[in-house]
Amino acid sequence: MDAARTVDKDRGGSHQVLREAFELASLRASIAAWVELLKHGHGFVLVRDFPVDELSERQTELAYLGLGLQMGVPVSQNAAGDVLGHVRDEGVERIDPSVRLYQTRQRQDFHTDGADIVGLLCLQPSGSGGESRIASSATVYNRILMERPDLLEVLYAPMPWDRNDEEPEGEEPFFSLPVVSDVDGIPRIFFIGWYIRDAQRHSGAPRLTSPQNEAIELIERIANDPSVYLEMDFRPGDIQWLANDRILHSREAYEDDPARRRHLLRLWLAARSFASVDDVLRGGIPLNDGGSARARS
Repeated sequence: MDAARTVDKDRGGSHQVLREAFELASLRASIAAWVELLKHGHGFVLVRDFPVDELSERQTELAYLGLGLQMGVPVSQNAAGDVLGHVRDEGVERIDPSVRLYQTRQRQDFHTDGADIVGLLCLQPSGSGGESRIASSATVYNRILMERPDLLEVLYAPMPWDRNDEEPEGEEPFFSLPVVSDVDGIPRIFFIGWYIRDAQRHSGAPRLTSPQNEAIELIERIANDPSVYLEMDFRPGDIQWLANDRILHSREAYEDDPARRRHLLRLWLAARSFASVDDVLRGGIPLNDGGSARARS
């Protein structure tokens, strides 16, 4: 807390915050344990009691960023270069792919994010709904292997993904990437089903085949099996850390109480001690202006 207040007093932009400013000696062992669980354990950590009620909004952002810097390098979450994402209802509906689902109250099906680690800090929960669900990618893979091994070959082949109208100038509005790939000999899943389906709006994108559609639906069906996923509610001060190579996550639809507007802060981190996804994904979303990723506070 003191480090956040000091940096805030100095009025340094959060993009200028250095890892050294948040040495966090008292948390060093805990942070190392979190990283170990993300890297070699079950792939998720729920941390409670981050002091959101003792810091200003800006100080909270700085302290959260400082904590994340001990685990990895924050990367861009959108074409504007934001490395701190505000997950809240912006009063919009996702009627086309240019609207990101995290800006709405709508349900987000099981998916992964970019980079190695995704962190979600709860500032305020919703009035109702909004539960977080997580599922083991290894469990999903093994169920596919058991039920439809013929579809694994399909998932190892590239599929088209929509870029949500955030592509840099002169580049295609979609990119190609397999859903399953091996990293150090271990199958990893990178999956956002609606991005793959949305790419079909582009005439230049390859058409999805029946087996590809079956494979996408199978991942969603398995992950949504209550015997596969773990559900958790967020309370103020909770941080959920996930390893994107090990965990798929979803969010249920929610309703806001006017006095309790749901608000989470999101970080995408390229981990310092391990790499779990493609190098391109580890860098986050490319910037439209060719600048450097920055935190906005």
